[in-house]
Amino acid sequence: MTKKINVFKFGGASVKDADAVRNVNKILTLFPENKIAIVVSAMGKSTNALEKIYNAQQKKDASLFLNLTDELLHFHKKILNELISDKTHPVFKDFHFLSEELKSSFSLTGSSAECYSHIVSFGELLSTKIINAFLQEQGFLSLWKDARKIIRSKENFKDSDVDWTKTEEFFKEYFLPDFEQYDILVTQGFIGHNSEGKTTTLGREGSDFTAGIIAYCCNAEDVTIWKDVPGMLNADPKWFKNTVKLDEISFKEAIELSYYGASVIHPKTLKPLRNKNIPLRVKSFLKPNDSGTLIWKNTKYDHLIPSYIFKMNQVLFSITPKDFSFVQEEKLSDIFSRIHQSGYKINIMQNSALNFSFLMDEDKTDIDELISLLQDEYIVKYNENLELITIRHYNDQIINELTNGKEIFLKQTTRETARIVCR
Repeated sequence: MTKKINVFKFGGASVKDADAVRNVNKILTLFPENKIAIVVSAMGKSTNALEKIYNAQQKKDASLFLNLTDELLHFHKKILNELISDKTHPVFKDFHFLSEELKSSFSLTGSSAECYSHIVSFGELLSTKIINAFLQEQGFLSLWKDARKIIRSKENFKDSDVDWTKTEEFFKEYFLPDFEQYDILVTQGFIGHNSEGKTTTLGREGSDFTAGIIAYCCNAEDVTIWKDVPGMLNADPKWFKNTVKLDEISFKEAIELSYYGASVIHPKTLKPLRNKNIPLRVKSFLKPNDSGTLIWKNTKYDHLIPSYIFKMNQVLFSITPKDFSFVQEEKLSDIFSRIHQSGYKINIMQNSALNFSFLMDEDKTDIDELISLLQDEYIVKYNENLELITIRHYNDQIINELTNGKEIFLKQTTRETARIVCR
């Protein structure tokens, strides 16, 4: 097959109801000559709803499980009925089968991670079945593909790593040949399978990563992530009033921004694209003809616009060895081992001769548990309700404006990045 493939990813907001799905159809009509692999997330807030269903299953609360499941299925059935006029379409049988399978998952056995991945995968399975059927009814040569057959992950059920060798083999055998007959292949974001054929998940917001996997395995021309913003902004509008769209940045810059917490692009997405120099576009599904943001190999424009990342509700720990020994390699190794044991993630860290400080998300950290892991060897102090400000391509004026009137607890600067913990 000589024609290049484009990969489109549509997130939950872009398929949240029947009108949103119709808008996906309108976008696709702009690309009549293209071969397109479409990655679709769960509709709206379905993943959150499925996590509640999973929690009810784990608690063995049958009544709550059934009520939540019925509510979720009713939401999808309403969209399906609005979109598909032909009630004999096979999608209605598919919907019934998936509905019964989800209901039967109450009796699942296995680890909590295995149950989680099995249950939450239904958001993507339902959304892709509905969207593929609608595209078929609109006249597209569209085929539904099961990501659980083509994306092989390693053995973790949640936040699983990809087995790239097997996944590339599966794409060559079970995915790419279908483009000979079909123009559009619709598949699920976020989910895959392990060597036993059981469903795994790639982590929350993992649909972006799925798009990157497909592009890599298909040597795609580009990837477009369709969002409800005009492109990648230099700050989150929730925390910063005068946001500016970044018209073009490099993979390096995008990776830096995602590492520091920018939420537009999933951190895992960029690596496979960078490895094969496959451009990534972030575009508005409300204004599909606008240019959006281009992310590719060119670093020429990275420094032109400062970017701001705000992390709120932070907790800063400061620990000192009880024997007042220096915080050198041996002590650091011990500290990192204990923190790794907790499973919590450090957002920033710094050490002096006798002190080691590190910052974490307060809502993801059990402070008492972390203290108990450290207090036999260390004096532990902490400050809550802090914020972490990260500025890429900063200057002194920007730092002064953002920290004016605030108490600064920790500050780090490199040539390109300033990071400040303050209140």
